[in-house]
Amino acid sequence: MGTTPYTDKPTLRGELVTLRPIRADDADAIDAILRADDDVAILTGSVHSSSEQWRGMPLDRLREIYGAWAVADDRLVLAIIDNESGELVGEAVLNDWDEGNESCGFRTFIGTAGRGRGLGTEAARLIVEHGLTTMGLHRIALEVYDFNPRARHVYEKIGFVHEGTGREALRFDDRWIDVHYMAILAG
Repeated sequence: MGTTPYTDKPTLRGELVTLRPIRADDADAIDAILRADDDVAILTGSVHSSSEQWRGMPLDRLREIYGAWAVADDRLVLAIIDNESGELVGEAVLNDWDEGNESCGFRTFIGTAGRGRGLGTEAARLIVEHGLTTMGLHRIALEVYDFNPRARHVYEKIGFVHEGTGREALRFDDRWIDVHYMAILAG
């Protein structure tokens, strides 16, 4: 495969956060965030009930995955670093590149330590602006579950538009949850 827009692994600096290329050893911090914060597993659809514990995977396997993502040409995974504390508080990802349509997918998460201070909003804005300008993408799309209005608000605030709803897409606590499809376009 030739050069993809994901080949360049930039560091993006903002006022509140710095997004830097993910590294294999970041798996330890990511694992700790996921284990300490039940909301991340719930809001990303990784578990199917509020009483289910996120099992994750062995740390050595997670390190392998993050090590591979650090050099992958099929995705851009950036660690979200809180500029105030210097701690890794989450990740922002551009993936599912569609070369012919100049588009990709987007996902992100912020652990408890990074919430409520605008870090997630700035991180999302930084990576999306990078995708639409530096990478030359035309469209970036995402999915957000109905029980995550906080994330949907962030996405709308930075310019994502609701394009449709996947009805009853996730079974959670014995009820069905809709998923909302959103996207942002260049220009």
